[in-house]
Amino acid sequence: MTGNRQDALGLLLLSAGLLTLLVWGLTVGTSDISLADAWHALWSDTDQREEIVVQDVRLPRLLAAIVVGAALAAAGTIMQAVTGNPMADPGLLGVNAGASFAVVLAIALGGVSGAQNLVWFAFLGAGGAAALVYLLGGAGRSGTTPVKLILAGVVVASFLGALTMSILVVDMQTFDEVRLWTAGSLKGRDMQGVLLLAPYAGVSLIGAIVLRQQFNALALGSDTAGSLGQNQPLWLAISALLVVGLAGSAVALAGPIGFVGLVVPHLVRMSIGSNYARILPFACLVGAGLTLLADTLPRAIFARDVPVGISLAAIGAPFFIWLARRERAART
Repeated sequence: MTGNRQDALGLLLLSAGLLTLLVWGLTVGTSDISLADAWHALWSDTDQREEIVVQDVRLPRLLAAIVVGAALAAAGTIMQAVTGNPMADPGLLGVNAGASFAVVLAIALGGVSGAQNLVWFAFLGAGGAAALVYLLGGAGRSGTTPVKLILAGVVVASFLGALTMSILVVDMQTFDEVRLWTAGSLKGRDMQGVLLLAPYAGVSLIGAIVLRQQFNALALGSDTAGSLGQNQPLWLAISALLVVGLAGSAVALAGPIGFVGLVVPHLVRMSIGSNYARILPFACLVGAGLTLLADTLPRAIFARDVPVGISLAAIGAPFFIWLARRERAART
């Protein structure tokens, strides 16, 4: 079986698994609904309780999880390729924090509301934070290095996170509006909001998939990429725009969710190798499935809502520690 056929089969199996998770998610929650009743409620138009729960509560939430997971996994994959840093992701490099700060600032000072308006502030904040991190990470004689980018990202994310919390502490009205959102939650997402934001993530995902061959050259470093004829400043700028579109739309939809962009590319890389043209489509499906599972599993086990950002942190934090120890051991 050729590599292309293997990839096609793998993507097909992942898509089937994602669909299975989606159907399962329709049946579990504070009150379980049988598969037959959930299927009937999905297509009926009778305003019964099961129909309202499935169509207006669970389905938008599950679709939002798929969009957010795929977007963050793709953003993390691109950032790891561009920076040459296996620990890069939108959260660690301050992109999520920048988007969150801009959204909270827009709500608190400008009275902005509505997903269609907040998404532009999320894009602006994500882009500003990314530019600041690259500026700080490139300072000094040694230029931009993976370690300096991580340190700059931690500093920027911590600073913007502190500013965000300061606004929320002072402005309790804004805090009440975004308290679940700041923890990374999909609760209360409606279909209108999902349909408004999904195109932004979708366009960025399509762009990343179409251009995924370029990320292999970027991952080789500036000298090698230049010798291959790649216009690196241009492709770095394109990559940055894609990451801002992906992370900004994800944050606008679900809040600052971490670890998806870190964990998923590594899981995929360990499974299929380091070819980013192959990693990216697999990462999108795995990221969507992981986020969907992290949001659904607590409701299935505890019949309670747990913000998906907390569930993913419980998964990602141990993985990050293991990864850091593994990278340190590889250098010694």
